[in-house]
Amino acid sequence: MEAMQVNAASSVRVQMLDRRQKLQTALSTLGARLELTVLLSEVDAALDRLAVGSYGLCETCHEPIEAERLAADPLARVCLDHLTPSEQRALERDLQLAAHVQRGLLPDPSRIAAPWDIAYAYRPARIVSGDYCDLVPVESDVYFMLGDVSGKGVAAATVMAQLHAMFRALVPSRLPLADLVERASRLFCESTLPAHYATLVCGRAQPDGEVEICNAGHVPPLVARATGVTPLAAGGMPIGLFCSQRFDVERVRLAPGEMIVLCSDGVSEAEGAAGEQYGIERLGEVVRQRASTASAALVDACITCVDGWRAARTADDDVTLMVIRRR
Repeated sequence: MEAMQVNAASSVRVQMLDRRQKLQTALSTLGARLELTVLLSEVDAALDRLAVGSYGLCETCHEPIEAERLAADPLARVCLDHLTPSEQRALERDLQLAAHVQRGLLPDPSRIAAPWDIAYAYRPARIVSGDYCDLVPVESDVYFMLGDVSGKGVAAATVMAQLHAMFRALVPSRLPLADLVERASRLFCESTLPAHYATLVCGRAQPDGEVEICNAGHVPPLVARATGVTPLAAGGMPIGLFCSQRFDVERVRLAPGEMIVLCSDGVSEAEGAAGEQYGIERLGEVVRQRASTASAALVDACITCVDGWRAARTADDDVTLMVIRRR
């Protein structure tokens, strides 16, 4: 644990030094603007706190600043409890704006052409979510991604947006699926803090019903056929843990009416009244019973069942579920 903390502090220091260099370049180019000078002083102060070991501690109560907030704002100096009223209002406005931006990143299934009927549910446990959900049509194929970034809140949402941008940039290159995920993982690893990683299912659906699936440490997808519902094999390592790692691809062929169901662990690990997890077996049973319904109705039925299982317990994790059915 101590080694991980040292590595994290070292990574933050590298980021701070990089920001300092960029600010100095901006100052030399644009002149001594007040906002740039203030930012430079804040970066220098953060570097000083790193040097003496007080980085990440609230300057008022001397307790650790919330990890997700510090990840989103490495210059933070106080915890949430000690923000001024005006700072709290500004933070609330920022959160609402972040939620609005995140909703704008969600895909539109109506843009997906035949033969695919795709629907999803995306429900953040807080104002913003660390779950990742996207659909990218490229020529006659459809790439689909569903993942879960480590952590919660604003920090996870920020990393999720980064992941979204990476795949949106990489998918049109038409790399083989394993290479696509490997490239994304390497970029993700090189551009985020060591504590950040993401579980992910990435797939490519082709018009003839063949679907390639790469599972990077995520909840196993379900394949629903006329003969029953079965989970695919568990995936390997999450993306971003190591900058050089390989990923395997599994292939399935769907007949008309057959489907793949993906979910985040906010579904599979939802706890009932006795603390028992919902599990993918219960999800598979709902899919089996409602297999003849349209994708959107099936998504609604699955989410309703999870909510019923949770009963009065408040969801403490983001919930995302996607159905990809061959018409």
